[in-house]
Amino acid sequence: MLPDPLRVFYLHGFASGPGSRKARFFAARLASLGVVPEIPDLAQGDFERLTITGQLRLLEELLAGKPATLIGSSLGGYLAALYASYHPEVDRLILLAPAFDFYHLWLHSLGPDRFASWKRNRTMPVFHYTYSRDVPLDFEFMRDAARFPPFPHFRQPALLFHGRHDSLVPVHHSSLFAAAHPNARLLRLDSGHELTDVLDVLWLSTQSFVSTGELPPK
Repeated sequence: MLPDPLRVFYLHGFASGPGSRKARFFAARLASLGVVPEIPDLAQGDFERLTITGQLRLLEELLAGKPATLIGSSLGGYLAALYASYHPEVDRLILLAPAFDFYHLWLHSLGPDRFASWKRNRTMPVFHYTYSRDVPLDFEFMRDAARFPPFPHFRQPALLFHGRHDSLVPVHHSSLFAAAHPNARLLRLDSGHELTDVLDVLWLSTQSFVSTGELPPK
């Protein structure tokens, strides 16, 4: 039995948007259950000035303190975890390769020279999948990201999916989170970061979790 009313928000990943393949997939599957998810543009049309703080503020405006289920992909998964840690009205989370420890992941991927160059030049070109081209991103993105905990603590039930071959966000990060949170279940999949080759597998577990609120046994 689905909760009534069921509000679902899908939070896309970094340099992505509401039209991503996973966003469209979940929108179609949820529609088959009679649920129309909200899929906001987390950059609000201004990717250059994107920050974690700005995305959290947008979610506060959209959710308006009312119960909701959050589905988040990569950075959207980390954002969902952050938001749930501050907002107990979130009822459950589905996290797809959540980018836990986001700031340090970026530090490592950039390396000291590119990080210093970005800080010095104020902006850095980033390939944006929605526009299929490089878009500038302000260094405030990193400065702001450093303020947030790498592994947000929340008490709501959470279903995590992570690819064993993820080269962007190590599955070990989700393993650490699930080991420290009895309210979380991690399903490791034979996939990479995008998880687009296992969408039907994702939906089988997601449908049950959304419908019942019950996590699979460990």
